[in-house]
Amino acid sequence: MDPVAAMKQIALFLERAGEHTQKVRAFRRAASTLANLPEGELDLRYRTGTLRKLPGVGDSIATVIAECLAGGEPEYLTRLEAAAGKPVAGGAQLRARLRGDCHTHSDWSDGGSPIREMAEAAIALGHEWMVLTDHSPRLRVANGLSAERLERQLVEVAELNLELAPFLLLTGIEVDILLDGSLDQTDDLLSRVDLVVASVHSKLRMPGPEMTERMLTAVANPHVDVLGHCTGRLVTGKPRPESEFDAEAVFAACAEFGVAVEINSRPERLDPPRRLLGVARDLGCEFAIDSDAHAPGQLDWLPYGCERAEECGIEADRVINTRSADALLAGVARRG
Repeated sequence: MDPVAAMKQIALFLERAGEHTQKVRAFRRAASTLANLPEGELDLRYRTGTLRKLPGVGDSIATVIAECLAGGEPEYLTRLEAAAGKPVAGGAQLRARLRGDCHTHSDWSDGGSPIREMAEAAIALGHEWMVLTDHSPRLRVANGLSAERLERQLVEVAELNLELAPFLLLTGIEVDILLDGSLDQTDDLLSRVDLVVASVHSKLRMPGPEMTERMLTAVANPHVDVLGHCTGRLVTGKPRPESEFDAEAVFAACAEFGVAVEINSRPERLDPPRRLLGVARDLGCEFAIDSDAHAPGQLDWLPYGCERAEECGIEADRVINTRSADALLAGVARRG
């Protein structure tokens, strides 16, 4: 097995399992190191027992390389494949209809991989398009993008699209909903990106009436296309309760203004809960089933959201990422 391919596969499985970012980065850095070696050097180091002298190659990674060069699949990868299985039992039909992902992050904010690696992983999953939605500036803990950095990212995305066609990398942002419901980026830049996911990341425990007004103001903003992880809950690790707000009022506004309600597929979020998905469904909302991926392997978390959508009777024609990029963008343009 090609050692570079093995490293990348191991990184993907670690990401899907939610392993620590540092462990994932170690394998991705090793893959990059091996890919840039002069021809013949890797075999020479294998024969002379000097693999560990390569930058970032410790005992575990050296063992993986040696097992690949010996002609087999590394045991580390075999174990990960056996443990992975299928993410969920249901949602397969809806998952097969998804053509893209509206909520992803790169190492420009708090993601773990460059934009190209995220796009290449999406292509490998069979996606036709992916929206890049790195964080907005006030979320400093997530290295949110200033207006200047977002400008530079738009240029990089345009360049990548020339290389990755027919796959299409769409521009976007996960913009913070500020305390008064305004958005954490300039109107000019919000009008220039292809899609805006608006999410609450601060003061999640504010009183229900105030949170409701905050979210209603954001949903009515013509730049907003998707309402991200609306309750802010965390269900694994260190649990966090749902934010309090008038769900019927907020989802009715989403239906009125054409804002899709996100079904966030991250295993620690699974947001919103099923009871609120039923409310949004009955009020006529559209939905975006998103991975909220911060690493390439996490793009494959979409089945978690698909399973919950199917359980709640949400049909594919109400899920915006079952559409082609042209149809998605046409819908966004009509709303704006």
